[in-house]
Amino acid sequence: MKASTGPTSSPSRSKKKDRLPVRWFLLFWVVLIGLFVYAAYLYSERLQEQTLLSLQSQTQAQMADLRADYEQQFTELNDQVAALQSKVDSFNELLTFTKDNANDKTDNSNKLYTQLDEVKTQLSQLQKKMDLLK
Repeated sequence: MKASTGPTSSPSRSKKKDRLPVRWFLLFWVVLIGLFVYAAYLYSERLQEQTLLSLQSQTQAQMADLRADYEQQFTELNDQVAALQSKVDSFNELLTFTKDNANDKTDNSNKLYTQLDEVKTQLSQLQKKMDLLK
């Protein structure tokens, strides 16, 4: 009346044996997925570093171009200021000479003062542009 324990214990062993390959198969897939995730992470980090290096080199090149352009403009403005300064100096000499030689009937000194004032205005405008570039 009692059932034999032999046949009942045999199916439980086969279930355990059937589960063992399934566990190994699932463990293999979990490890494989983990490796793929880690590889994707490493790849994205490497791409990020390459992108940053590329952006850094492009930025440095653009900054060098801007610096060269700025220095060129600054040099041109310095040359213009020097030219205007020489004109102002020559006008001052001419004005001094005219003042010394002028009599009451001549109006040349007023013309020279007007020209000198215009040159000084231009010189101040160039000076402002140079200050903006600094």
